[in-house]
Amino acid sequence: MTPKATIRAEAQRLHAAFVAAGAVPVEADILLPAETLLDLYGEDIRARAYTTHDPLRGEMMLRPDFTVPVVQAHMAHGAEPARYCYLGEVFRQQDRASDRASEYLQVGFEVFDRSAPEAADAEVFALFQGMLADLALRPATGDIGILMAAVRGLDTTPRRRAALLHHIWRPRRFRALLDRFAGRAAVPAARVRLLERLAKGSPEALIAEAGTFVGLRSAEEISARAVALLEDAGEKPISAPEAAMLYDLLTLEAPAAAALAHLKGITPLLPAIALAVDRFAARLDALAARGVDVEALPFEASHGRTSLEYYDGFVFSFHAVDKGMPPVASGGRYDALTAVLGAGAFIPAVGGVIRPGLVARIRGLA
Repeated sequence: MTPKATIRAEAQRLHAAFVAAGAVPVEADILLPAETLLDLYGEDIRARAYTTHDPLRGEMMLRPDFTVPVVQAHMAHGAEPARYCYLGEVFRQQDRASDRASEYLQVGFEVFDRSAPEAADAEVFALFQGMLADLALRPATGDIGILMAAVRGLDTTPRRRAALLHHIWRPRRFRALLDRFAGRAAVPAARVRLLERLAKGSPEALIAEAGTFVGLRSAEEISARAVALLEDAGEKPISAPEAAMLYDLLTLEAPAAAALAHLKGITPLLPAIALAVDRFAARLDALAARGVDVEALPFEASHGRTSLEYYDGFVFSFHAVDKGMPPVASGGRYDALTAVLGAGAFIPAVGGVIRPGLVARIRGLA
């Protein structure tokens, strides 16, 4: 059997296990309209997507993932509750120096169920853990929702909260913004000079002085940005206690049960996370009920912040001993995505994918 045939056989085996777990097999087009998808997938896949232009349909994209088209199909005519599974190729450009494949098989499982979201989280994680049990993989879990709740509850301007939320999936940029908003980092010299010039004259005068336009921003957009910079420079820093709690969250790594105890301890100091922590507690109960050892299950509050930007709650992945290998499986909760694609409708949703090529590689079959 050729390596491709071996991987395909592994994919079919995994797909059959999802069907046995109650999922309905679905298909998704390989060539998808790009307009909405490029915004939803986030900066990482946006930069790695294969795009082309169709004279009739406009900009199109080779499928980089199944979740968005599956959500679109469900929100258009899906029943409730619903469980879906799929199998097929996905396509992502890689760096020249990378040895990662730009085309590979993906097998996935998605659950749409509004009755008990935390139980659905546990169902998906436990199913994946059981299917991959013989590979001795290392699990990792997190909860983007806790960090998002903390940011939304900060006593700062809506503009600063929006900037931090936008950059949650870019850890370095997020940390740089938090440092600046908390008064822990000096304002860059170039920005200081710009602010000094803006304070002495109007944005419109500086724009006129600059000469010919370069780039895509209009004069109105540049002027609005300049005004926003001036306003932000006059804002008070995020308070030291609030900033300290946020820094604490960013670095929290512990077994899940211990992490829950820690989060409950800091909730009185950061009350905005209370509901997210309650959901975390309910999820751990649901996981324990499915036989997952939550006393040992790794948890990182920042886990998943470099993955797909539509995740907004529970996130997980399974990793091989070889640290150079991508995650063998990964997934998470994406409730907000269903609202974006549902034209006002909404349903809690969670899912994950397995890369059968990596499974076959670990087993020495490919």
